[in-house]
Amino acid sequence: MFKKFHHPTMFRLLGGVFFILSSLLSVVEANEFEVRGNFEVQGRFFYEDALFATQHDQQLSVAAAPEFFWSWNDGDDSFEFVPSARVDQYDSERTHIDIREFSWVHVGDDWETRIGIRREFWGVTEFQHLVDIINQSDSVEDVDNEDKLGQPMINLSLVRDWGIVDIYLLPYFRERTFAGAEGRPGIPFVNNDPLYESADKEKHLDFAIRWAHTIDDFDLALSWFEGTNRSPNLLPTVTNQGSLELTPYYNQIKQLGIEFQASLESSLLKLEVIHNENNLEDYWALQGGFEYSQYGIFQSNADLGWLIEYAWDERGTDSNSNFQNDLFFGNRLALNDIQSTEILFGFSYDLDFNSTSVLVEASRRFGDSVKVSLDARFFESNEIRDPLFLFRRDDHIQITAQYYY
Repeated sequence: MFKKFHHPTMFRLLGGVFFILSSLLSVVEANEFEVRGNFEVQGRFFYEDALFATQHDQQLSVAAAPEFFWSWNDGDDSFEFVPSARVDQYDSERTHIDIREFSWVHVGDDWETRIGIRREFWGVTEFQHLVDIINQSDSVEDVDNEDKLGQPMINLSLVRDWGIVDIYLLPYFRERTFAGAEGRPGIPFVNNDPLYESADKEKHLDFAIRWAHTIDDFDLALSWFEGTNRSPNLLPTVTNQGSLELTPYYNQIKQLGIEFQASLESSLLKLEVIHNENNLEDYWALQGGFEYSQYGIFQSNADLGWLIEYAWDERGTDSNSNFQNDLFFGNRLALNDIQSTEILFGFSYDLDFNSTSVLVEASRRFGDSVKVSLDARFFESNEIRDPLFLFRRDDHIQITAQYYY
C-alpha cells in the first residue's frame, strides 16, 4: 500500500521540508487555517470478458483526498498538504497512498518561491498535453493520464513586465504507476523494476525553465527541460520462467516546448510543439487545433463547445505515444445550472492503424456536497502493432460519487 513513497531519499526530503515548515510555524501565528477535501466511491463495469485471465469484469474502490491549508504573514506565506489514498477491490498497485502537495509558498513583490512537493500543469490543448513534463502521470488512477503524482521541487518564479519566468530544480524522479495483474484497464505484465539511462537513477537532478507571457489576445510560453523522461519506453524482456514482460526504461532527454493560444472572439486556437533530444531518436511532435463556443444555445443558459485537434509525431508508428497521427473531435456542453451539469464527448481516430476510441465524461452536483460523475470509454483496434490493441476488450463505464467537505 505504501509503495509510492518507499525510498529513503523521499523520506529525507519530506523530513527536511517538514522541519523547515515546523520551524516557521512555531514562530508565527497562522491567521488562516482551512480543512477541505473529499471522499469517493467508484465502480468500473466492463462490457466484455477480459483479455487477460487475471482481470475482472467489475472493479470497486474507495478513496479520500483531504486538503490542509495554512497561511500567515498577511498571506505572503502559505503551506498546503494534500495526501491521497485509494483502496481497490482487486488491484494491489491501485491500492496506494500518495502525497500530491506538501509545499511552502512565499510571495515577494515581484517573485515567488515554492518548495516541497507540488503539481504543475503546462499546456493548452484538450486531448493531449505534450509540453506537460514536470509531473509524472498516475496511470492507476485513470487511463487518460490526467492524474499526476506530486513532484519534489524547488521553484523560483519571477514576475516581469515582459513575462513570468519559472525556474525548477527537481531533485527526485517519480516512476510512472501501472495497473497490477488484476487491474483493468491495464497491461498485467509490466515489470515494476525499471531501467534507467542515468547511473543516478531516480536521484538524478532534473532542471526546467519556462517563460510565459500574454500579449493582447495571445498566450505564449517557451520551456526547456533537461532530465529523466517522464514517458518510459516499454522494453519486451523474458523472465527466468520464460514469460514475457515489459520493462520501463527511462532515458535522459532535453526537451524544448512551445505553447500558443489565441483568443479570437468565440474561438480558441491552440498549439503545443516539442522537440525532444535523446539517445534513441530525436524527434518533433505537435498537438494543435481549435475550440469554438456557442453561448446560450436554444435561448437557454447552456454553452456548447466544438473541438477539433490533430496530433503528429515524427517517429510515426515507432513512437511510444498512442497519438502519433491522430484526429480528435469533441463537444463540451455546460448547462450553467445550479447543479453545475457538464458533459464532454470525445472521439479519436488513428490515421495509421485505423483504430478509434470514444470517451464520454459527465458530472452533476447534488446539493452542496455531493458530486456524481459518469465516465465511459470505448476502444476499437484490429492492428496488433497498435498500442490500443491491448485494450480492445476494455470498453467500460465508470461511476464516481464524491462527498466534499
